Formats: sequence, C-alpha cells, structure tokens
Amino acid sequence: MSTISAPLTVPVPWPSLPTHRAWLDAEARRLLAFGAAAALPAGPHGGGGAAYLDAAGRPDPAFGTQAWITARTVHSYALGHLMGVPGSAAVAGAALGGLLGEGAPLRDAEHGGWFHAVGPDGAPDRESGKSCYDHAFVMLAGASATMAGLPGGPELLAEATAVYLERFWDDGAGRPVDTWDVTFTELDDYRGLNATMHSLEALLAVADAVGLSSEGQAREWRGRAAQIGRFVTGLAAQHEGRLPEHFGPDWVPDLELNRDRPGDQFKPFGATPGHGLEWARLLLHLEAATTLPAASPAVPAEPTPGTAERGGATAATTPLAETAALLFERAVTDGWAPDGADGFVYTTDWQGDPVVATRMHWVVAEGIAAAAALHARTGDERYAGWYATWWDYAERYLIDRDNGSWHHELDPANRPADTVWPGKPDVYHALQATLVPRLPLAPMLAGALRQGRLRAGDVPSGALA
Repeated sequence: MSTISAPLTVPVPWPSLPTHRAWLDAEARRLLAFGAAAALPAGPHGGGGAAYLDAAGRPDPAFGTQAWITARTVHSYALGHLMGVPGSAAVAGAALGGLLGEGAPLRDAEHGGWFHAVGPDGAPDRESGKSCYDHAFVMLAGASATMAGLPGGPELLAEATAVYLERFWDDGAGRPVDTWDVTFTELDDYRGLNATMHSLEALLAVADAVGLSSEGQAREWRGRAAQIGRFVTGLAAQHEGRLPEHFGPDWVPDLELNRDRPGDQFKPFGATPGHGLEWARLLLHLEAATTLPAASPAVPAEPTPGTAERGGATAATTPLAETAALLFERAVTDGWAPDGADGFVYTTDWQGDPVVATRMHWVVAEGIAAAAALHARTGDERYAGWYATWWDYAERYLIDRDNGSWHHELDPANRPADTVWPGKPDVYHALQATLVPRLPLAPMLAGALRQGRLRAGDVPSGALA
C-alpha cells in the first residue's frame, strides 16, 4: 500500500458524527474488556495492584507488579466507571489495593511514597528508587478515583499529593525533580521532561478533584501546571519544536544522553515525536483549564460566545495554542512516514532524521488525541484529516481484532514487534484516544465524565465482556 504523506480529506469531521462516536464507544469498551484481566486480587500479604499483560491479555508474572501500570489501571477503570461500563469499579478497586493501605505491596510504609515495582517474589524494587514518573501517575489515579466516587480515592489523592509536594515539586524551578533513592535521602541530578509532562497531566486532574471542595486549592494546582506550561512553551520555541527530553540539575538540556542506547524505554536519545504530540494536547487542556470560569461540579461549564468549540480558551491565539500547533507540526514533519512507510518513528536526532524507526502504539494514540484537540480548538480541517488518517492507520496495523487491545510496538515495516515494549501492558493511551474526541478540553477526562459531558454515539455502553 502507498504511504499516506498527507491527511485524508474528510467532508464531515469524524468526531461530529454519531456513527463515529458509536465506533469510539465500542472501541473503548473493547479495550476495557481486554485490560480487566490486569486486576490482581488481594493475597495473604496484602492488597492487589495491576499486572503487566502479555500479547494475549494474560498477566505476565515475570514483570511483577509495577506502580505506573497499577496507577494507570486505576485511572483507566475509574474512567470506565464514570462512562457507565459495569465491572470497571471492581478493576479499579483491585488496582487501588496495590497502592493504598497498610498491606499495599507498592506502598513504602517505612519511607513514604511508592516503590517502582514489586518483583514476582513479592520483594520491592529498591534499586530503582522513587521516581516522579511513578508518583505522577499515582496522583492521577487518586484524582480519577476521587472523581469516580471510588472507595479509597480521596485517601490515595491526599497521600499522593502530599508526597508529591514534599518530595518532587520544586517550587523555585516551577517543575519537578525526577528521581530519589528509595529512602528519599539522595536526589539524582537528572531532570526529565517525561515525568514533567505526566506531572502536568496529573496536576490538572488533581485541580479538578480538589476543586470539588476548594476552588482555592484548585487554583494552586493549576498554577503549578501553568508554570510547567510556560517552561515548555519557551523550550519549544528555542528548539524549533524538537523538545529536549533530558536535563541536568540546573535544567540545561543534555542533548547527547543515551546516544549509545537510543531505544531506552523511558530515556531515549534525541527528540520523541510522540511526546511532542502528547505535549500539544496537554497544553490545550491547560489553556482551557486556566481560562474556563469555575463551575459547580453538578453544572457543566459551557463555552461562552467567542470561545473555541468544546474548549474554553478564547478564539484568539495564545502562547499555549501556538506552541501546541508548533509541536504538532514538528512531530508530523519529522516523525510521520519519514522512511517511506506509514507510521510515526519513535525518535529522531536534532536535525529531524529518524534514529529509532520502531513504531509505538502510544504515539499514534497521542496523535489522534492531539489532532482531535487541535481541531476542537481551531476548527482547522487539516487536523480533522490527520485524525481520520491515524485512526485508519490504527485499524490497519495496531488494533488487534484477534487477541484484543492494540499491538504496542511495530517494526519499521509495520509488523508486530517486541524489542522495546513486549506484550500489551495496559490500555491507558488507546482508551484516552477514544475519549478525548468526545469530551471538552476542560475539565480533564474524569472531571468531564463526572459532569456528564461525554458525547456518546447511538449505542449504549455495555458490560465488561
């Protein structure tokens, strides 16, 4: 098949079609059904958590129980519960049991915070220390569980936000530190944009959750998110949309880190087009969250005349919207099919040439969500075209109709691979790609679902089956 180098022509934007929204709803329920197997029951030594799933959706004990997967499972199934998908609350509750309470295997009762993982033998991974990446997702889990009304949600939210503010948030820098040793006594010099990005996502979700009882606290959390947004806006301008990922303690970019290990799971060398797409969407969420007036959780906040559709920011351009567009265009120009085959490459060098040509599922999911968000914000038909193009690509290559979920990794010829991401660990990215097109840009996903803002299709949500 020929390479798709330009977006499809879409006479009617797909997110506005009830038939497409019905398709998204079905795909969301299919993903939730697949990922439900991750729920780990409580054992003799404490609570559960969420398993790493293999390609067939079976828990893979070799990976133990990982904090980021467990937290993302809480978040995803809190969203499922808010969508009205029966069975979701039980999955979220089982995963939450791995994070909260005296017997929670991932919770460090001695030093505070959460271990990166617990091994197959039940022993915590102490060598990896305590990472901002993991703790940002634990905050997100607490926020989403709280918005969904799940038992333990407010308690997890309170504990996670306290740990984050004490250990990870650097108020002077206006962004987080990255990694401590397991006892929280030695701070690594490394600073990372990946953890900063997921912090922004979590900060906005926390603002929605604490805003249920205190709008003043919500403003404080959004203020922290805005500090991150200003930093990334400047960074994108300085580097022509190719965001540096790695920094020293003074936040000076280290553009050569891991040149000898370019395919690292969490710290790859070079620019990551997928993160450019993800940042583009998150900056639009931030823009909308900081311009919408406060509203009662029971009363959806509707855009006022002259605002962007489903957003809340003024129709005039802003630094956040300009940066979102820049990041999107750079990711597409550098990352989409540069080697003659459809798909986004994983990483590029600082001139935009591919370094790791493997295709990751999460990059396409974030491209879909970013295109939907930019179309909602601007009305530009090109974004609607790319949105349709990438769903076509996902259906052709990523969506696994035989074994469920999406292939998490493809080789440069778009064949399933497992060099970086074996199996199908969780449904977080793909699930969100089915929700962003059907929700406003603010509040965040759980908050918008709680307000009843989901633009559903013509079919009802069903059980996890």
